[in-house]
Amino acid sequence: MDITFHKYEGTGNDFIMIDNRNDAFPKNNSNLIHKLCDRHFGIGADGLILLENDSETDFKMMYFNADGKEGTMCGNGGRCIVAFTKKLKVISNKATFNAVDGLHHATIENNLVSLQMIDVNKVDIHDNFVFANTGSPHHVQLVKNIENYDVVFNGRKLRNEYGDEGSNINFVEQLTESTFKVRTYERGVENETLACGTGATAVAVAMHKTNQTKSNQITLSVLGGELEVSFSVENKQYKNVFLKGPATFVFKGKIAI
Repeated sequence: MDITFHKYEGTGNDFIMIDNRNDAFPKNNSNLIHKLCDRHFGIGADGLILLENDSETDFKMMYFNADGKEGTMCGNGGRCIVAFTKKLKVISNKATFNAVDGLHHATIENNLVSLQMIDVNKVDIHDNFVFANTGSPHHVQLVKNIENYDVVFNGRKLRNEYGDEGSNINFVEQLTESTFKVRTYERGVENETLACGTGATAVAVAMHKTNQTKSNQITLSVLGGELEVSFSVENKQYKNVFLKGPATFVFKGKIAI
């Protein structure tokens, strides 16, 4: 069977997008998904995303990590599926969709997508790191000389300290009062990625919570470009959290499965 796919990237975080509204894709075949994401033997991507029907919203998003397993929320993937559904004329400039962590609202103008993330009700502050769940679990840690920091070695070590399920690991260096450089080791990919949307969101919240910044509009410089996170703080909770950045179509193709 041949399937049609689209490739999208959001600040270098790249995804295989498949229109599965006919429910034809074998989404329980984790080996197939892993192979499709493989950069040597498949299409190559950080993850695979299925567009599916939803009775209550514009569509449903199903996200799979590169290891073939269904993942938690992916922020950049969420932004990319908004661009994908606009291309398919499922939506125009606004979207409401369901994902594994619940309901999301988004707007798109040109290739810039602003995606509402979940509220962050709990931020755990430790001696040398912060932990927050922004749709996916994230460890956030300030480091010096981030450009030369061994993200893969240290990220893998810390990821495994969170047990079999693990956590995403973000290393951060402050550039200005409201700008931070971020490098992320992603579980499921088991490597550093060029960007991570839920990670950028977690970093913004963590830096505000620990008083590294007083701004509620924060720029995150990632290897693949720039993301922006904004939020409001109500009763010590982070609400109206939005992740904004580019979501770009790369190419379309067919592959036999």
